[in-house]
Amino acid sequence: MQTTQSTLKSRQKTLDLIITSMLIALVFVSTVFLNIRLPIAANGGLVHLGTAMLFISSILFGPKKGALAGAIGMGLFDIIGGWVLWAPITIVSRGLQGYIVGKISWLNGQKGNSLALNLTATIISIPFMVAVYYIGESFLYGNWIAPLASIPGDLVQNVLGIVIAIPICIALKKVSYFK
Repeated sequence: MQTTQSTLKSRQKTLDLIITSMLIALVFVSTVFLNIRLPIAANGGLVHLGTAMLFISSILFGPKKGALAGAIGMGLFDIIGGWVLWAPITIVSRGLQGYIVGKISWLNGQKGNSLALNLTATIISIPFMVAVYYIGESFLYGNWIAPLASIPGDLVQNVLGIVIAIPICIALKKVSYFK
């Protein structure tokens, strides 16, 4: 009996590792290949679909996997994509954002099944993401004015993420795996 339980726990841990790794890869690939640089920020301004994948990961799999997918997936993009100075900011910002979305979406045992909670979660996470980037960029730029130029791009990226993620989550919640 004990051997069966330890085998089941081992399989569950392996499955969790595989799912988390796949979510990280989805966020990373969506950030790398599905992005547009905006001309509104002097030193960046990037809109990508990694945010949509972060929202989907957090809503479908909860705060821990959402936080890891966002932090590692987008952090790797920054490191590999030439935005190395932004990587620590991204890791904190996107990890926090993924955690917030997952935590709110999974309130009261909902497990991402409530459209109202999912929408609320994504909207509530935006000011935290923007604030972390703003503070981080303020240190990078050495002033509090220059980072203001990044805020419109951050908002566009998050709104696009919500518009894509919410309908996809509604559709995926009909799949037996997520019921």
